[in-house]
Amino acid sequence: MQEFLERHAADPDVEADIALLRAEHAAETSPPPMASVAAYVRWLIDHDRKSTGLKSLQGKIWEEGYRAGDLRGEVYPDVPPALARWREQGKEIAIFSSGSVQAQRNLFATTPAGDLTRFIRAYFDTTTGPKTAVHSYRTIAAALQRSPSEMLFLSDVGAELDAALAAGMQTALCVRAPGSTPPPGGHQVIHAFDQLPG
Repeated sequence: MQEFLERHAADPDVEADIALLRAEHAAETSPPPMASVAAYVRWLIDHDRKSTGLKSLQGKIWEEGYRAGDLRGEVYPDVPPALARWREQGKEIAIFSSGSVQAQRNLFATTPAGDLTRFIRAYFDTTTGPKTAVHSYRTIAAALQRSPSEMLFLSDVGAELDAALAAGMQTALCVRAPGSTPPPGGHQVIHAFDQLPG
């Protein structure tokens, strides 16, 4: 992190991320001392915070790794055929992740199955809102010009599914670990994308 910040100190996009991180730090109720941006970023990572400034900065670092060939995207084996099948059926696919839009595109562009971005219409990140907030899902539906009831949201996090359901979307909890007991919540449970209709 520190090395990247030093190398890109004059980059306006990195400067914008740093300004956002400083603003986020100032808004924290009990932040750590701001010894450096890199130290604050490490604190955010250690506390699994979904900081927009952090995710944007991470996306830029990962971009370098993807370009250099040091990083590659990984998806479950059932994902590429499901994306192709849904697209063939005329279904639109969008991603909502706590990772930046840039990080999402890099991941899906570099999978062992090839570039999967051709199947994806839109990407959403924390600039849309928190993944546990109902308004985030309404914003996504509006951006895609769809009624929430026409949309199916998949996640492995119950609180995200609860928010999507409250916004009017259909939901499915994806439980990948064999033998895992899904948490209660009233969401359809799947273990692979080929269990979805269509």
